[in-house]
Amino acid sequence: MKNPNSPNALIFRRFCHNKLAVVGFFVLVGMFIFSFLGPIFSPYGEYALFFMKDGVEISSEEIQDFNEDGIKILRRSPPSPTHPLGTDSDGRDLLTRLMYGGRISLIIGFGVVLIQLALGILLGGLAGFYGGITDGLIMRLVDIFNCIPTLPMMLIGSSMMIVLQVPQQHRIYYVMLFIGFLGWAGVARLVRGQILSLREQEFMVATEVLGLSPFRRIFFHLIPNVLPQLIVFATLAIGNVILLESALSFLGFGLPFPYASWGNMVNAVTDPIVMRKFLNIWLPPGICILLSVMSYNFLGDGLRDAFDPKRTSK
Repeated sequence: MKNPNSPNALIFRRFCHNKLAVVGFFVLVGMFIFSFLGPIFSPYGEYALFFMKDGVEISSEEIQDFNEDGIKILRRSPPSPTHPLGTDSDGRDLLTRLMYGGRISLIIGFGVVLIQLALGILLGGLAGFYGGITDGLIMRLVDIFNCIPTLPMMLIGSSMMIVLQVPQQHRIYYVMLFIGFLGWAGVARLVRGQILSLREQEFMVATEVLGLSPFRRIFFHLIPNVLPQLIVFATLAIGNVILLESALSFLGFGLPFPYASWGNMVNAVTDPIVMRKFLNIWLPPGICILLSVMSYNFLGDGLRDAFDPKRTSK
Protein backbone atom coordinates (compact mmCIF):
# COMPACT_ATOMS: atom_id res chain seq x y z
CA MET A 1 0.00 0.00 0.00
CA LYS A 2 1.37 3.38 -1.00
CA ASN A 3 2.25 5.81 1.73
CA PRO A 4 -0.10 8.85 1.47
CA ASN A 5 2.53 10.99 3.20
CA SER A 6 5.39 10.10 0.86
CA PRO A 7 7.17 13.02 -0.86
CA ASN A 8 5.67 12.15 -4.26
CA ALA A 9 2.15 11.95 -2.81
CA LEU A 10 2.58 15.32 -1.09
CA ILE A 11 3.84 16.89 -4.33
CA PHE A 12 0.87 15.46 -6.24
CA ARG A 13 -1.63 16.79 -3.68
CA ARG A 14 -0.05 20.25 -3.67
CA PHE A 15 -0.14 20.30 -7.47
CA CYS A 16 -3.80 19.21 -7.62
CA HIS A 17 -4.70 21.95 -5.14
CA ASN A 18 -3.60 24.54 -7.72
CA LYS A 19 -6.67 24.61 -9.97
CA LEU A 20 -5.07 26.80 -12.64
CA ALA A 21 -2.13 24.38 -12.94
CA VAL A 22 -4.50 21.45 -13.36
CA VAL A 23 -6.49 23.33 -16.01
CA GLY A 24 -3.24 24.24 -17.78
CA PHE A 25 -2.16 20.60 -17.78
CA PHE A 26 -5.40 19.42 -19.41
CA VAL A 27 -5.35 22.26 -21.94
CA LEU A 28 -1.84 21.22 -22.99
CA VAL A 29 -2.92 17.59 -23.27
CA GLY A 30 -5.77 18.75 -25.52
CA MET A 31 -3.34 20.79 -27.62
CA PHE A 32 -1.07 17.80 -28.14
CA ILE A 33 -3.98 15.54 -29.08
CA PHE A 34 -5.29 18.19 -31.49
CA SER A 35 -1.88 18.75 -33.12
CA PHE A 36 -0.49 15.21 -33.30
CA LEU A 37 -3.61 13.05 -33.63
CA GLY A 38 -5.93 15.54 -35.33
CA PRO A 39 -4.27 15.35 -38.79
CA ILE A 40 -4.90 11.59 -38.84
CA PHE A 41 -8.63 12.26 -38.96
CA SER A 42 -8.44 15.25 -41.28
CA PRO A 43 -9.61 14.49 -44.85
CA TYR A 44 -7.21 17.08 -46.25
CA GLY A 45 -3.45 17.26 -46.57
CA GLU A 46 -1.33 20.08 -45.19
CA TYR A 47 -0.58 21.47 -48.66
CA ALA A 48 -3.86 20.65 -50.43
CA LEU A 49 -5.32 23.58 -52.37
CA PHE A 50 -9.04 24.05 -52.98
CA PHE A 51 -10.68 25.46 -56.08
CA MET A 52 -14.14 26.19 -57.43
CA LYS A 53 -15.17 24.82 -60.83
CA ASP A 54 -18.67 25.42 -62.14
CA GLY A 55 -19.86 26.12 -58.57
CA VAL A 56 -18.43 22.84 -57.25
CA GLU A 57 -15.50 22.71 -54.80
CA ILE A 58 -12.58 20.50 -55.87
CA SER A 59 -9.11 19.92 -54.44
CA SER A 60 -5.76 20.21 -56.19
CA GLU A 61 -5.51 16.40 -56.32
CA GLU A 62 -8.58 16.31 -58.56
CA ILE A 63 -7.31 18.83 -61.12
CA GLN A 64 -5.42 17.64 -64.16
CA ASP A 65 -4.82 21.04 -65.74
CA PHE A 66 -4.56 24.11 -63.49
CA ASN A 67 -4.97 26.38 -66.53
CA GLU A 68 -8.33 24.90 -67.43
CA ASP A 69 -11.13 27.41 -67.94
CA GLY A 70 -13.61 27.89 -65.13
CA ILE A 71 -11.20 27.03 -62.29
CA LYS A 72 -10.94 29.64 -59.54
CA ILE A 73 -8.91 29.23 -56.37
CA LEU A 74 -10.97 29.22 -53.16
CA ARG A 75 -9.25 32.14 -51.40
CA ARG A 76 -10.24 33.27 -47.89
CA SER A 77 -13.51 31.39 -47.89
CA PRO A 78 -15.64 31.74 -44.74
CA PRO A 79 -16.18 28.82 -42.36
CA SER A 80 -18.36 26.10 -43.86
CA PRO A 81 -19.28 22.45 -43.15
CA THR A 82 -16.42 21.26 -45.39
CA HIS A 83 -13.93 23.81 -43.98
CA PRO A 84 -14.87 24.60 -40.34
CA LEU A 85 -12.37 27.47 -40.18
CA GLY A 86 -12.49 28.38 -43.86
CA THR A 87 -9.48 28.59 -46.17
CA ASP A 88 -6.49 30.93 -46.17
CA SER A 89 -5.33 33.34 -48.86
CA ASP A 90 -3.76 30.45 -50.80
CA GLY A 91 -6.83 28.20 -50.72
CA ARG A 92 -5.64 25.79 -48.01
CA ASP A 93 -7.88 24.38 -45.27
CA LEU A 94 -7.17 26.41 -42.12
CA LEU A 95 -8.17 23.76 -39.59
CA THR A 96 -5.74 21.24 -41.08
CA ARG A 97 -2.94 23.80 -41.19
CA LEU A 98 -3.71 24.74 -37.58
CA MET A 99 -3.11 21.12 -36.57
CA TYR A 100 0.17 20.86 -38.47
CA GLY A 101 1.22 24.29 -37.22
CA GLY A 102 0.68 23.12 -33.64
CA ARG A 103 3.08 20.25 -34.27
CA ILE A 104 5.83 22.62 -35.37
CA SER A 105 5.32 25.15 -32.57
CA LEU A 106 5.19 22.51 -29.82
CA ILE A 107 8.16 20.55 -31.23
CA ILE A 108 10.24 23.75 -31.41
CA GLY A 109 9.42 24.49 -27.77
CA PHE A 110 10.50 21.06 -26.57
CA GLY A 111 13.54 20.84 -28.85
CA VAL A 112 14.92 24.21 -27.79
CA VAL A 113 14.43 23.51 -24.08
CA LEU A 114 16.16 20.13 -24.40
CA ILE A 115 19.19 21.83 -25.98
CA GLN A 116 19.22 24.47 -23.26
CA LEU A 117 18.96 21.84 -20.51
CA ALA A 118 21.72 19.67 -22.00
CA LEU A 119 24.21 22.54 -22.26
CA GLY A 120 23.15 24.21 -19.01
CA ILE A 121 23.29 21.03 -16.91
CA LEU A 122 26.68 20.04 -18.29
CA LEU A 123 28.41 23.40 -17.85
CA GLY A 124 26.55 24.41 -14.69
CA GLY A 125 27.28 21.04 -13.10
CA LEU A 126 31.00 21.32 -13.86
CA ALA A 127 31.15 24.91 -12.58
CA GLY A 128 29.35 24.15 -9.33
CA PHE A 129 31.21 20.91 -8.57
CA TYR A 130 34.80 21.92 -9.35
CA GLY A 131 34.66 25.63 -8.51
CA GLY A 132 37.87 27.67 -8.75
CA ILE A 133 39.19 28.38 -12.25
CA THR A 134 36.61 26.11 -13.91
CA ASP A 135 33.80 27.97 -12.20
CA GLY A 136 35.27 31.35 -13.09
CA LEU A 137 35.71 30.52 -16.79
CA ILE A 138 32.24 29.04 -17.20
CA MET A 139 30.58 31.91 -15.34
CA ARG A 140 32.35 34.46 -17.53
CA LEU A 141 31.03 32.55 -20.54
CA VAL A 142 27.56 32.69 -18.99
CA ASP A 143 27.89 36.46 -18.57
CA ILE A 144 28.84 36.80 -22.25
CA PHE A 145 25.82 34.80 -23.41
CA ASN A 146 23.53 36.76 -21.11
CA CYS A 147 24.67 39.96 -22.85
CA ILE A 148 23.92 38.67 -26.36
CA PRO A 149 20.65 40.14 -27.71
CA THR A 150 18.68 37.08 -28.77
CA LEU A 151 16.25 38.58 -31.27
CA PRO A 152 18.83 40.52 -33.37
CA MET A 153 21.10 37.46 -33.44
CA MET A 154 18.17 35.33 -34.60
CA LEU A 155 17.41 37.80 -37.38
CA ILE A 156 21.06 37.73 -38.47
CA GLY A 157 21.07 33.93 -38.41
CA SER A 158 17.85 33.74 -40.43
CA SER A 159 19.29 36.15 -43.01
CA MET A 160 22.42 34.00 -43.27
CA MET A 161 20.29 30.91 -43.95
CA ILE A 162 18.64 32.76 -46.83
CA VAL A 163 22.03 33.83 -48.24
CA LEU A 164 23.45 30.30 -47.86
CA GLN A 165 20.30 28.86 -49.49
CA VAL A 166 19.56 26.44 -46.66
CA PRO A 167 16.70 24.11 -47.75
CA GLN A 168 13.38 25.28 -46.37
CA GLN A 169 12.56 21.92 -44.79
CA HIS A 170 15.83 22.06 -42.79
CA ARG A 171 15.45 25.64 -41.56
CA ILE A 172 13.34 24.63 -38.58
CA TYR A 173 16.24 22.61 -37.15
CA TYR A 174 18.64 25.53 -37.46
CA VAL A 175 16.13 27.83 -35.75
CA MET A 176 15.95 25.34 -32.86
CA LEU A 177 19.76 25.18 -32.61
CA PHE A 178 20.07 28.99 -32.68
CA ILE A 179 17.53 29.58 -29.92
CA GLY A 180 18.79 26.68 -27.80
CA PHE A 181 22.45 27.69 -28.08
CA LEU A 182 21.69 31.29 -27.14
CA GLY A 183 19.53 30.39 -24.12
CA TRP A 184 21.49 27.86 -22.04
CA ALA A 185 23.11 30.42 -19.73
CA GLY A 186 20.11 30.69 -17.39
CA VAL A 187 20.04 26.92 -16.86
CA ALA A 188 23.78 26.85 -16.13
CA ARG A 189 23.47 29.59 -13.51
CA LEU A 190 20.54 27.80 -11.85
CA VAL A 191 22.32 24.41 -11.76
CA ARG A 192 25.57 25.93 -10.52
CA GLY A 193 23.84 27.74 -7.64
CA GLN A 194 22.00 24.61 -6.52
CA ILE A 195 25.10 22.43 -6.68
CA LEU A 196 27.15 24.90 -4.66
CA SER A 197 24.66 24.47 -1.80
CA LEU A 198 24.44 20.68 -2.18
CA ARG A 199 28.04 19.57 -2.64
CA GLU A 200 29.01 20.08 1.03
CA GLN A 201 26.12 18.09 2.45
CA GLU A 202 26.51 14.71 4.17
CA PHE A 203 25.37 12.55 1.28
CA MET A 204 28.04 14.09 -0.97
CA VAL A 205 30.70 13.48 1.70
CA ALA A 206 29.57 9.84 1.69
CA THR A 207 29.98 9.58 -2.11
CA GLU A 208 33.51 10.95 -1.78
CA VAL A 209 34.35 8.41 0.94
CA LEU A 210 33.02 5.62 -1.27
CA GLY A 211 35.40 6.72 -4.02
CA LEU A 212 32.79 7.47 -6.68
CA SER A 213 34.04 9.23 -9.79
CA PRO A 214 33.25 12.94 -10.27
CA PHE A 215 30.99 12.03 -13.20
CA ARG A 216 28.81 9.77 -11.03
CA ARG A 217 28.79 12.26 -8.18
CA ILE A 218 27.63 15.10 -10.45
CA PHE A 219 25.14 13.36 -12.73
CA PHE A 220 23.84 10.60 -10.44
CA HIS A 221 23.72 12.38 -7.08
CA LEU A 222 23.78 16.16 -7.55
CA ILE A 223 21.75 16.70 -10.72
CA PRO A 224 18.78 14.55 -9.55
CA ASN A 225 18.45 16.88 -6.56
CA VAL A 226 18.14 19.84 -8.94
CA LEU A 227 15.44 18.22 -11.11
CA PRO A 228 12.47 19.98 -9.42
CA GLN A 229 13.92 23.40 -10.26
CA LEU A 230 14.79 22.23 -13.80
CA ILE A 231 11.25 20.96 -14.40
CA VAL A 232 9.82 24.32 -13.40
CA PHE A 233 12.33 26.11 -15.63
CA ALA A 234 11.47 23.87 -18.58
CA THR A 235 7.72 24.42 -18.37
CA LEU A 236 8.12 28.20 -18.21
CA ALA A 237 10.80 28.25 -20.94
CA ILE A 238 8.71 26.27 -23.45
CA GLY A 239 6.05 28.99 -23.39
CA ASN A 240 8.69 31.66 -23.97
CA VAL A 241 10.15 29.71 -26.90
CA ILE A 242 6.73 29.40 -28.54
CA LEU A 243 6.32 33.17 -28.24
CA LEU A 244 9.81 33.75 -29.69
CA GLU A 245 9.14 31.45 -32.65
CA SER A 246 5.84 33.24 -33.24
CA ALA A 247 7.58 36.62 -33.16
CA LEU A 248 10.22 35.44 -35.64
CA SER A 249 7.56 34.02 -37.96
CA PHE A 250 5.57 37.25 -37.68
CA LEU A 251 8.70 39.16 -38.74
CA GLY A 252 9.18 36.77 -41.66
CA PHE A 253 12.25 34.98 -40.31
CA GLY A 254 10.65 31.85 -38.89
CA LEU A 255 9.42 28.76 -40.68
CA PRO A 256 9.07 29.57 -44.40
CA PHE A 257 5.97 29.13 -46.55
CA PRO A 258 4.33 26.67 -47.32
CA TYR A 259 5.20 25.03 -43.98
CA ALA A 260 2.78 25.94 -41.23
CA SER A 261 3.39 27.08 -37.68
CA TRP A 262 1.09 29.09 -35.46
CA GLY A 263 3.46 32.03 -35.77
CA ASN A 264 3.52 32.27 -39.56
CA MET A 265 -0.26 31.73 -39.70
CA VAL A 266 -0.69 34.85 -37.53
CA ASN A 267 1.58 36.63 -40.02
CA ALA A 268 -1.57 37.26 -42.09
CA VAL A 269 -2.43 40.22 -39.81
CA THR A 270 0.21 42.31 -41.58
CA ASP A 271 -2.62 43.09 -43.99
CA PRO A 272 -5.12 45.43 -42.24
CA ILE A 273 -7.94 44.26 -44.53
CA VAL A 274 -7.40 40.66 -43.40
CA MET A 275 -7.27 41.81 -39.79
CA ARG A 276 -10.68 43.44 -40.00
CA LYS A 277 -12.61 41.18 -42.35
CA PHE A 278 -11.09 37.70 -42.05
CA LEU A 279 -10.84 36.89 -38.35
CA ASN A 280 -11.00 33.16 -39.14
CA ILE A 281 -7.54 33.34 -40.74
CA TRP A 282 -5.48 34.75 -37.86
CA LEU A 283 -7.61 34.51 -34.71
CA PRO A 284 -7.53 30.67 -34.24
CA PRO A 285 -3.70 30.40 -34.29
CA GLY A 286 -3.50 33.46 -32.05
CA ILE A 287 -5.83 31.80 -29.54
CA CYS A 288 -3.77 28.59 -29.71
CA ILE A 289 -0.57 30.52 -28.94
CA LEU A 290 -2.27 32.35 -26.07
CA LEU A 291 -3.72 29.18 -24.53
CA SER A 292 -0.47 27.23 -24.88
CA VAL A 293 1.74 29.91 -23.34
CA MET A 294 -0.70 30.60 -20.50
CA SER A 295 -1.08 26.88 -19.81
CA TYR A 296 2.68 26.38 -19.65
CA ASN A 297 2.98 29.32 -17.26
CA PHE A 298 0.17 27.98 -15.04
CA LEU A 299 1.77 24.54 -15.10
CA GLY A 300 5.16 25.98 -14.19
CA ASP A 301 3.69 27.96 -11.29
CA GLY A 302 1.88 24.86 -10.05
CA LEU A 303 4.99 22.71 -10.21
CA ARG A 304 7.03 25.39 -8.43
CA ASP A 305 4.52 25.45 -5.57
CA ALA A 306 4.22 21.65 -5.53
CA PHE A 307 7.98 21.13 -5.20
CA ASP A 308 8.28 23.77 -2.46
CA PRO A 309 8.71 21.81 0.81
CA LYS A 310 7.68 24.85 2.85
CA ARG A 311 4.14 24.64 1.52
CA THR A 312 1.66 22.54 3.44
CA SER A 313 -0.59 20.14 1.56
CA LYS A 314 -4.34 20.30 1.93
